Amino acid sequence: MAINLRHLRLFAAVVDHGGFTKAATQLGISQPAISKSLAELERTLHVRLLDRSGRSSQLTHAGRILHARAREIFGVERLAERELREIRGLKSGSLRVAASPTIATYLLPPILARFHRRRPTVQIRSIQARDITVVKLLLESRVDVALAEDPQTHELVEATAWRDDELVVVAPLQHEILGRESITPGDLADVPFLVNDPRDPIRRAGERALADLGVRLRRAVRVGGTEAIKQGVAAGLGLAIVSRASAADLLELGRMATVPVDGLVIRRKFWRLRLRRRVGGISPASRELELLLDDASNGDAASDATGVSDFVSLDHERRAEGGDARRR
Repeated sequence: MAINLRHLRLFAAVVDHGGFTKAATQLGISQPAISKSLAELERTLHVRLLDRSGRSSQLTHAGRILHARAREIFGVERLAERELREIRGLKSGSLRVAASPTIATYLLPPILARFHRRRPTVQIRSIQARDITVVKLLLESRVDVALAEDPQTHELVEATAWRDDELVVVAPLQHEILGRESITPGDLADVPFLVNDPRDPIRRAGERALADLGVRLRRAVRVGGTEAIKQGVAAGLGLAIVSRASAADLLELGRMATVPVDGLVIRRKFWRLRLRRRVGGISPASRELELLLDDASNGDAASDATGVSDFVSLDHERRAEGGDARRR
């Protein structure tokens, strides 16, 4: 039973674009042609891929499995095309990196700056996204190097510890809590705390550490993003738990201070993600960055971020997936 790759590509386009009509518009072919192709694919495989009984088509269990594999297949295709272009003499090359927000914003720029100084002709593209999107981009071969804040459990992805991160409680300099001789975890319960989205790894790690000490924050103030939280703390809006790496600038400028809380130590690890079954070897550019990441695993990366270009921030999964789909 051989799968017709053209039929598979059209099936993937229907799912990625959210329907037959949008897929037909994006691909420049008729909707009946796509419907016929999908019907032939279902007949060949002897399974139903889409449930058309409702107002909109929904993936069946078999459809979900096939779509996941299709993304991997076409990801490998993109990788092969890229590697062949490099063999044909694209000496400048490119490097694509995906990392979760804390890493992409505060740890990766100086490392990429070192890379840029070593290989100035290589085009750098750094994508900031949630961990789940970082994994998707890696599986689809849309990035060469992937870094995440939480370990991932996908069967095709291997997660290895990269470097440690410390989370600290920070407060505005004028806050009365800094004047106390001793601060217990319970003292934080009724203090206004600036927090991010509930899915945010830092928020989850902080709340988990406090819960282990029997403390729940009762005056949480939802603020979007680490930078907004830091500026809110500096302005006197409340306290927060942040990565020490992200707080270094405002701590050094004296716009906020760390709060020494008795018995509260919050440490976590950042992770390097790799495909377990990668087709072909890694590019010279990727290998160079891997060595620099090894150097930075103990926090020894240079601090100069000059020369890094083409940074992309992806706020959610659909934006990360939509760009390539529109170009196909």
